[in-house]
Amino acid sequence: MNARAAWRLESLGFTDVYRYAAGKADWLAAGLPTEGPGAARLRASSVVRRDPPTCRPNDPAEEAVRAAEEAAWPVCMVVNEAGVVLGRLRGERLRPGAERVEDVMEEGPTTIRASEDLAPLVERMQRRKVASIVVTDPDGRLVGIVYREDAERALASART
Repeated sequence: MNARAAWRLESLGFTDVYRYAAGKADWLAAGLPTEGPGAARLRASSVVRRDPPTCRPNDPAEEAVRAAEEAAWPVCMVVNEAGVVLGRLRGERLRPGAERVEDVMEEGPTTIRASEDLAPLVERMQRRKVASIVVTDPDGRLVGIVYREDAERALASART
C-alpha cells in the first residue's frame, strides 16, 4: 500500500497499518504470500522447509548436533539473535575438542531468496550436485532450506 493510503487508514482510526515500501520483488524474495496470476509459479518458497533447527555460535557444539539429530535434521543452522544466518553445522564436522558451534560450523553457506524460480534452481543444484540450499530473506534472516529431492518432486508433479 502506498504512503497516502497508509496515512489515510491511520487517520480513520486503524491501528495496525503497515506500509511495505521495499516493493514486490522484496516481498517475493522474503517468501511472503502472493495473489494473482503469478502466484501459482513454482518458486523456492513452494518447497522450502521452514523449520530447521537453529543454534547460536557460542552454543555447545555437541548439544547443537544432538538437537538436530533428535529433530531428524542433518543440519543445525547457525543464526544470530536477529535470525540472520551465520553458518551451518553438520554432525560430520564435529571433531574431538570442539566446544562451541563456531569452532566447527561452515561459515557463510550459499543462500538464495524464496522468490527463485524452481526449475532453474533444480537444474543448477543437479549440475553442481547440491542436495540442499539455504533460503534467507533479503536481510539475511533464515527462511528455511530447500532440498533438491523436494523440488524435483514438485516439478514432476506440476508437469503431470
